[in-house]
Amino acid sequence: MTVYLTRGEMEIMDIVWDRGQASVQDVCDSLHRPLAYTTVMTVLKTLELKRGALRKVKVGRAFVYEPIVSREEVCQTMLGQLQQQLSKLSVKSLVLNLIQNEKVSTEDLAEIKKAISRLEKRS
Repeated sequence: MTVYLTRGEMEIMDIVWDRGQASVQDVCDSLHRPLAYTTVMTVLKTLELKRGALRKVKVGRAFVYEPIVSREEVCQTMLGQLQQQLSKLSVKSLVLNLIQNEKVSTEDLAEIKKAISRLEKRS
């Protein structure tokens, strides 16, 4: 199943995946930022009805949401989408952007140099 999620939807899905199932209040309590109860409810309904990522189950008098798709399925879809976008960039700009915006460890830098050496030998 192909499911594309926004950053906010992914944040909420992470909570549901980690818990196995979650109510609106569970999600509100687990978020790392304040979000209105009604906003969380709307996002959960969107994930259920429009994205097909969740199902709503009645437990006692309350409803909880359970994941239908796995974290891996969603991540694979999102990585494929990212890969398509990144393929439009040149390798040079992609690599420079990655290493200029991140702290690169000595070990990572050594691996990058080895990879460049291998590429130079093939040319």
